[in-house]
Amino acid sequence: MITRPLVSVIDDDESVRESLPYLLKGFGFAVRAFSSAEEYLASDLISQSKCLILDITMPGMSGPGLLEELKRLGVQTPVVFITAQKDEKLRSQVLEQRAIACLFKPFSGTALRAAIDAALGNS
Repeated sequence: MITRPLVSVIDDDESVRESLPYLLKGFGFAVRAFSSAEEYLASDLISQSKCLILDITMPGMSGPGLLEELKRLGVQTPVVFITAQKDEKLRSQVLEQRAIACLFKPFSGTALRAAIDAALGNS
């Protein structure tokens, strides 16, 4: 049983899936990483995840596409989007979709922690 809040990282970039869990575990979170939205949807962790760190652009289902699918399923897990695309219009669009934050890669650990704390109501 997971006693620490579970943060799920969903990103097609292997280096992100390896580095972010290490950082998040250092913050005291339980972490699972997924290489795609489809892999996350097939997991048994959807109802256990307390926050999603979600890449916007991925092969197959995009981050915003996953957020829409979760909404359709009635899942209200808070989302922090991350993206390498420095596009303010895109950032505005995902924030309108109910995202807690949208961080441009590379982002600081401090910015990520602040976004997760906001997502979990710890701010």
